[in-house]
Amino acid sequence: MVNVKVGQKAPDFTLPNSNMEPISLHDFLGQNVVLTFFVGAFTSTCTKEMCAFRDSMARLTNLKAQVIGISVNDPFSNKGFAEKNYLPYPILSDYNREVIKLYGLEMPDFAGLKGYTVAKRSIFVLDQKGVVRYMWVSENPAVEPNYEEIQQALKAIT
Repeated sequence: MVNVKVGQKAPDFTLPNSNMEPISLHDFLGQNVVLTFFVGAFTSTCTKEMCAFRDSMARLTNLKAQVIGISVNDPFSNKGFAEKNYLPYPILSDYNREVIKLYGLEMPDFAGLKGYTVAKRSIFVLDQKGVVRYMWVSENPAVEPNYEEIQQALKAIT
């Protein structure tokens, strides 16, 4: 069950980026944030989703938005994924699954692999104070978010 609701302040966290540097959500206060949890680096749907955000960076920047990607992959895999796809935003590693548990986004036994938990594909749009203004969580890892809805949510808070 998702532990975060629209209108609530998003729970803070600190995770390593692909260069092993700690990044905290509170570092982005004062900016709109598109927090995107994705299932796994190098998977087809996740690659399409992360590249869609890459390709819309100019529009998102105009809406004063910072994209942050989070997966349960280790920082080294995330680095390779970010470099291969030229992702210009941080990809954070929730390798110990603390943040997906905090947000209530666990998808256990993914792809039939007993004990392998990944994040549900999810989007949280946060305003400059860190309050959730839009959220989308999918039970189906093959479904991409509605990118137009995300932009509309950003326009509403910009």
